[in-house]
Amino acid sequence: MRTTVTLADDVAAAVERLRSEHTIGVSQAVNQLVRAGLAAQPQASTFVQRTHSMGEGFVDVTNVWEAIEAAETPAAR
Repeated sequence: MRTTVTLADDVAAAVERLRSEHTIGVSQAVNQLVRAGLAAQPQASTFVQRTHSMGEGFVDVTNVWEAIEAAETPAAR
């Protein structure tokens, strides 16, 4: 595939450095750098759920039906 791209200064410098080290063309240098970037797997960070204490509950939820009944009373509204 043939296309025109504009390289950032640091990327162009990396291409030139690779070209001079291996005496290869621009296309080969760009392809090698892109392949190296694609092969590099970012290290996944471990997800940690943050929790906060909300204190004592007002409704005992060990019995769901009692909790629903207590929540549906007119006084709870």
